[in-house]
Amino acid sequence: QVQLVESGGGLVQAGKSLRLSCAASGNIFSINAMNWYRQAPGKQRELVAAITSGGSTNYADSVKGRFTISRDNDKNTVYLQMNSLKPEDTAVYYCNVDYRTAWMTRAEVWGQGTLVTVSS
Repeated sequence: QVQLVESGGGLVQAGKSLRLSCAASGNIFSINAMNWYRQAPGKQRELVAAITSGGSTNYADSVKGRFTISRDNDKNTVYLQMNSLKPEDTAVYYCNVDYRTAWMTRAEVWGQGTLVTVSS
């Protein structure tokens, strides 16, 4: 079984920064993509940023130039550095990991979510 532990959310003023972390542990042979999603009240969950095992990244247009996704493969951890935060970034942020188990089974797991609130 694989678990994700997220941290780093909180309340911050517009224009400030936050850094989210997500650490994976358990029956992991290798990790493919690591992703951050978010869901604002009354809206669908959306992909914010993604990073492949090779380090290629992809961002939602709304966060390009402000957010940076990175990963530490030794620690099975993904980060999301969020700068110049805006009130519209307010949402619950979820980590998502695509991995292979020791038996080479491919699976994905979601974190519990961490709330980011940006005040104006």
